[in-house]
Amino acid sequence: MKELISFIAQSLVDHPNEVLVSEVEGNQTTVLELKVAKEDLGKVIGKQGRTAQAMRTILSAVSSKVKKRTVLEIIE
Repeated sequence: MKELISFIAQSLVDHPNEVLVSEVEGNQTTVLELKVAKEDLGKVIGKQGRTAQAMRTILSAVSSKVKKRTVLEIIE
């Protein structure tokens, strides 16, 4: 799932080499922290948060297959 979010984010931004996804594992929940360049933050979030919400929806669908909850945090 970490690679999936990294691929999507790198496809959206102007500086794909600055995309960093870190994973924090818990017992039932995994938190994925996405960091991008400051000027690319708007592209990852999208208008009214639609792009970020779409990424979270895809992540939710994939994580339900493995029966684990995954949360996406976009770090500024």
